[in-house]
Amino acid sequence: MPHTKEEITNWYHLYSDSIFKFIMMMINDYHQAEDLTHDTFIKAYKNHHSFQKKSQPKTWLFSIAHNNTIDYIRKQKPLKIFQDVLQTLKDSAPLPEDVLEIRESSVELYKALSKLKSSYREVIILRKINEFSTRETSEILNWSEGKVKTTLYRAIPDLEKELLKEGFLNEKQV
Repeated sequence: MPHTKEEITNWYHLYSDSIFKFIMMMINDYHQAEDLTHDTFIKAYKNHHSFQKKSQPKTWLFSIAHNNTIDYIRKQKPLKIFQDVLQTLKDSAPLPEDVLEIRESSVELYKALSKLKSSYREVIILRKINEFSTRETSEILNWSEGKVKTTLYRAIPDLEKELLKEGFLNEKQV
């Protein structure tokens, strides 16, 4: 079995990009997403002894990343978050290509996701974008599997409504 430092380093190489993208979709702040990604792996290193191997390392790391991101959001003033989202929607400057491979459809999806309530946004990002199973999503969010299924069931129509409202979908596509 690899030494803790080696194992965390391996996990970093395997999962840091997807964790960064997950955090970026949650907060839309490149530098803060980098910091939170870094913090995720520091916490994983410090708490490696608590990883019980009941779940996959990726699930455990996403759980840490989710908790870090939620803590960060809670510390922000709600008005600042709202202003950041509005500025992002107005800002046409693309993110660096090496950060996220942005196609027109993903920009539209991000804009629609940003208008959903956080629980809907989280479950869609984890289940549909990052393709975690219901069980893994429930572990990351610390929800029951039933809550994950119900929230996703309710979130998808809301996302479709946002996409329709913004003109990203038409009635025939739904």
